[in-house]
Amino acid sequence: MAMYWCTEALPLAVTSLLPVVLFPFLGVLSSSKVCPQYFLDTNFLFLSGLIMASAIEEWNLHRRIALKILLITGVQPARLILGMMLTTAFLSMWLSNTASTAMMLPIVNALLLSLFGNKEASKEPGQLSEVTSDEPNQNKICSVSSEIQQLSLEETTFLNGRPDAANKKKEGEYQKRVWKGFLIAVPYAASIGGTATLTGTAPNLILIGQLKSVFPGCDVVNFGSWFLFACPLMLLFLILGWLWIALFHGCFTLRVRKKKVEEEAESRVKLVIQEDYKRLGPMQFAEGAVAFFFFMFAALLFTRDPKFVPGWSKFFEKGYVTDATTAVTIVTMLFFFPSQKPSFKWWFDFKAPNNPIKPLMSWKRTQETVPWNIILLLGGGFAMARGCEESGLSIWLGSRLQPLQNVPPPAAVLLITVVIAMFTEFASNTATIIIFLPVLAELAVRLQVNPLYLMIPGTVGCSYAFMLPVSTPPNSIAFSSGLLMVKDMVKTGVVMNIIGVLTLSLAMNTWAFYIFDLSTYPDWAKNHISSNGNTSLVDIVNATFSPANVTL
Repeated sequence: MAMYWCTEALPLAVTSLLPVVLFPFLGVLSSSKVCPQYFLDTNFLFLSGLIMASAIEEWNLHRRIALKILLITGVQPARLILGMMLTTAFLSMWLSNTASTAMMLPIVNALLLSLFGNKEASKEPGQLSEVTSDEPNQNKICSVSSEIQQLSLEETTFLNGRPDAANKKKEGEYQKRVWKGFLIAVPYAASIGGTATLTGTAPNLILIGQLKSVFPGCDVVNFGSWFLFACPLMLLFLILGWLWIALFHGCFTLRVRKKKVEEEAESRVKLVIQEDYKRLGPMQFAEGAVAFFFFMFAALLFTRDPKFVPGWSKFFEKGYVTDATTAVTIVTMLFFFPSQKPSFKWWFDFKAPNNPIKPLMSWKRTQETVPWNIILLLGGGFAMARGCEESGLSIWLGSRLQPLQNVPPPAAVLLITVVIAMFTEFASNTATIIIFLPVLAELAVRLQVNPLYLMIPGTVGCSYAFMLPVSTPPNSIAFSSGLLMVKDMVKTGVVMNIIGVLTLSLAMNTWAFYIFDLSTYPDWAKNHISSNGNTSLVDIVNATFSPANVTL
C-alpha cells in the first residue's frame, strides 16, 4: 500500500480500500474490525470541516475576508505579499489548501497586472503564453488598465528622464522576481496555514485517529490544545517565510520617503482592491449567518476541553462528547437555517405568502463539493495503522530502530522532521504520515519518551513540502501559471524547508512541552497493551534484545 500511495498506480481512494480486501483474506484483521476504521469520529470531524468550508465558499464569505485583509495590510510589494500570505494561511486553516490557493491566485494575478501591466514580459523565454480571456470573471479582481508600476523602480528605469536599454532589462528582471515571489508565496502560505487547526489538513486528523488506535488512553490532543501549539508555530513560520521570500525576490525597499509616482502606483492598486470589495456589496443575511456558524464552530471546538482551563464538556459524561460531536452539531444547523431573513407575516395574516426558503446548505451542494475520496483516504490510513498493530509489524519495526536509542530526543526530533520533510517532497503528505506514524510511535516507546514528542513533529513536518511542483496540489496550481520554473521553487523552497524544520524543533522544545506535558513518559503510553497478549509493548521490545535471545 505504501508503494501504491507513493506511486499512485491506483487512485489514492481505491488504494485506501485495499485493507478491506487484503486484511481478511490474509488473516490480519476480520472485516468487522477493518470496516469501522473508515468512519471513526475523527472522520466525522473532518467531514464537518469540509461541509463548513463548502458553506463559506457557497456564500462567498471567504472572498470578503480575503479582500478585507488585503485592504488592511497595504499595497507595497512586501506588505502586499504579507497580506496575501496571511489571508491564504487564514483561509487554509478552515478550507482545504488547494481551495485556498485556487481562490487566491486569480486575485494575485489581477493585482500584479495592475502593477506591471502585461505579464507576458515576466515569463521566461520559451514559455507559452497563458490565455485568460476565457476564464470566469467571478473569481477575479477587475484590473485597471496596464500601468508600469514604479515601486522601487523609478530611479533605475529612467536616468535623467530618458529610458535606457540596460535599465529596461534590469526592470524586467525585477518584475519577474517580484511576480514569482507573489506566485510562490500563496501555495507556501496555504501549506503552512493548514497546520494550525486539526481540520486544516488531513495529516493532523490522521495523527488523532492513530493516537486513539495505538494509545487509546491519550486524550491530550484535541482541537483546542492543538490550536494553542500550532497557531503560534504557524505565525512564526509565516513571518520568517515572508521575510525570506520578500528579501529573495527583492520586494523590500530601503528608502523612507516615497516619490509621487510610487504613491500614485500604490493608490491604483488600493483602488483595484476597493472596487472589487465594493462589488461584493453589503453583507447579505446568508453571509452573516455563515459567519456566525463559522465563529460558533471554531469557538465551541476550542473551548470544549482546552486543557489549561476547564471546558464546557465537563458538564457531560466524560468521553461522550468529542470534537466530532461538536462539529456535526454545528454543520447540521446549516441544512435547515434559512439563507434569507425569514418573514413572520403569515403568523398574523394567513393570506400572506409562505414560500419555502432555501437553507444555507443543501445536500446536493454537499455531494458536489465535499472531496469524499479524502474520507476514504483517512479511513485507509486508520485501517493500516490498526493492521500494523494487530499483526505485530509495528513492534518489529520498533525493534529494528535500536541504534536510535542512544540519540538524544531533541536530535531525534530534528532528524525525524528533516527525513519526513524530504520524503514528502516526492509523496503526498497523507501517504507520508500514514507510513511514518506507526514507526514513530514504536520509536518513542523504545526511547521511553512521550510519543507525542516524535509523532507531532512528524505530522507537522509532512506539510512542509516547498521544493517541487509535484510536492503538493497548491504547488502544482502555482506552477501551472506558466510563470515559474522548477529551479525557482527549489531555490526558494530549500530555505523554507530549513526554516520550517528549525521553527518546528524550537516549538517542540519550548511551549509544546507545557501544552502536551512532553517532559514525562505518560501513563497512557506505559499502559499500552500489545495485541499479542497482556504484555506491555516495552517488555516485548526489551525481550527481543535480551541476552537470552541473542544468537551467536
